[in-house]
Amino acid sequence: MVRQRMTGKERREQLISIGRSVFAERGFEGTSVEEVAARANVSKPVLYEHFGGKEGLYAVVVDREMIRLENLITEALQKGRSKVRIERAVLALLTYVEKETDGFQILVRDMTPGKDRSYSTLLNTAVGQVSHILGHSFQRQGLQEEVAVLYGQALVGMVSTTAQWWLDERQPPKEEVAAHIVNLCWNGLAGMLGQPTLSDEVLAELAEAERAEAENMSAENIEENA
Repeated sequence: MVRQRMTGKERREQLISIGRSVFAERGFEGTSVEEVAARANVSKPVLYEHFGGKEGLYAVVVDREMIRLENLITEALQKGRSKVRIERAVLALLTYVEKETDGFQILVRDMTPGKDRSYSTLLNTAVGQVSHILGHSFQRQGLQEEVAVLYGQALVGMVSTTAQWWLDERQPPKEEVAAHIVNLCWNGLAGMLGQPTLSDEVLAELAEAERAEAENMSAENIEENA
C-alpha cells in the first residue's frame, strides 16, 4: 500500500509532537535538531523550514502548553463558591500534570522570569485571580482585604510546588492531594480536617470528565479496529 505523503500542516504538527516529547525528555539544552529530525524521519532543512531552528520549535511548544494550562486554570476559577473554585483550580493543575506530563515537565524547566510567556508569568496570572477570590472572602469575614495578594502568593506557590513533587510521586491520587492542599489553605493548621475530601460537586464533575474520556477512548478503539 502506498503511504500518503503528509501535508505541510500535518508535518508541522508531527514535528511539534515529537519536539514536545524530546524537550520533555532531554530539556532544551539536551535536545538537538538532528534528533528531532531523525525521530520524524525527515531531514534537518525540513525542521528549519517550519520553525527556523530549535529555538522556534521550542517557542511553539511552550506557547501551546502555556495556553492549554492557562485556559484550564482560568476556567476552573470562573464561577462557583470560593472554596469550590480553589478546589477546581488545584485539581485542574494536578490533572494537567497527570495527563500532559511532557508539557508540565517542559514548563517547569522554563521558569525563568522576564519572558513574555513562561510558567512564572502563568503563576503570576493565577496569583491575581486567586487574590481576587480571597479578597472577596476576606471582606465578607471582616479581614484585611489588602493582604489577600500575600495569601494568593502563598497558595499558588504551595500548589505549584506540590504539583512538581507529585509529578514524580503520583501518590496519593490527585483528588486526595487536592483535598489536602485545600484543607490546609481553607482551614489552616489549627482547623484542619482529619480526612478531607473535595466538594461533592467537584467530585461529580471529575467523575463525569473521566466517564466522557473513557467513552471517547472506547469510540476511538472501535474506529481503529473497524
